[in-house]
Amino acid sequence: MTPSRAKHTFFLGAFGDPGHAFPMLALGSRLAARGHSVTLETWSRWREHVEAGGMRFAAAPEYPVFPTREQPVKPYEAVVLATPHTRRAVAAARPDIVVHDILTLAPAMAAELEGIPVATLIPHVHPAGSPGFPPYALGARPPRTAAGRALWRALEGPVEGGLRRGRDELNATRARLGLATIDRLHGGISEQLCLVGTFPQLEYARDMPERTYVVGPLLWEPPAAEVEPPPGVRPLVLIAPSTAQDPEHRLLRAALAGLASEPVRVLATWNRRPITGPLAVPANARLVEWVSYARTMPSCRLVVCHAGHGTMARALACGCPVLAAPAAGDMNENAARLDWAGAGVRLPWRLLTPVTLRLAARRALGEVSFAARAREFGAWAAKHDGAERAADLVEALARST
Repeated sequence: MTPSRAKHTFFLGAFGDPGHAFPMLALGSRLAARGHSVTLETWSRWREHVEAGGMRFAAAPEYPVFPTREQPVKPYEAVVLATPHTRRAVAAARPDIVVHDILTLAPAMAAELEGIPVATLIPHVHPAGSPGFPPYALGARPPRTAAGRALWRALEGPVEGGLRRGRDELNATRARLGLATIDRLHGGISEQLCLVGTFPQLEYARDMPERTYVVGPLLWEPPAAEVEPPPGVRPLVLIAPSTAQDPEHRLLRAALAGLASEPVRVLATWNRRPITGPLAVPANARLVEWVSYARTMPSCRLVVCHAGHGTMARALACGCPVLAAPAAGDMNENAARLDWAGAGVRLPWRLLTPVTLRLAARRALGEVSFAARAREFGAWAAKHDGAERAADLVEALARST
């Protein structure tokens, strides 16, 4: 039951790609349902969903996280440009707590300027490394031999050097905004509260920083019309490409061609990203614009994707194994964690063809251990609501201030 007045006031901020906006929408909707006053600053494309979730919408400056030819603003320059805008929105909302996405630093800077406590939401595995572990996003598994451990130890110096350069860039940004410099690495992650929105089964055993909590994935999706899969009783395979990577639809094309003669039904989506050139859809497949993962994945025997964290986590939460062909960025890390956890098959991007995808799908469908492990993930998710746990922790931080 919603109280007649809000208990606390929260300001949330996430840039607009689904992998970052959706987890924040999950958290914000949960806080609003508890009767809190919530403002979410994100891109205009999500305004309808923000307001439908009981939150106030604030339009965020729409700079890409990674510069493009059309929008060449570098990430930290974008933070400098966006922070004054966001600071005005934060000051107007007068929140008890600001929660920002790990790649959306303007809300964190604005909150610090306004003297407001800050929490960070990491919508994937924690990026901080540990001695003897491979660097984050490299896509390598932990070492199993002395030679492997020696290799990663040899890379610790260069990796730390890169983190120090990142800290220097952040401190230069902080100085331009009138904030003091900081000594710690990973300075964009709050020391007051850090929410890691992934499965604990995907985190390597290591010591986490203080006030850091692995809460489980924060799952949210926009409303979608009902979609019927191809008829029949053969195993259903969902092709779920990234909404941010692979503009040529290489994975989609390889999957449709590679699975055309397999004894499966294929439901594929292009996720509202334009398709250029001819695309053959075989008789055992159906190609649609958009599909509800929450309603579709529980009926699937396999999900083929780029290993974006949101898609991979949704499949595992539904107890479905994954065939991951990581295209870029943290997808390589997610695919490595999937492989390490035994819940699916990893197909390197450089090796992706219709033939290799077909062989990888046969393995993913044929080895019963993958399905069994995915069901374990699903059972865990049924008992642990990531958005609920994150809301509890954010509320606790608000009560403590």
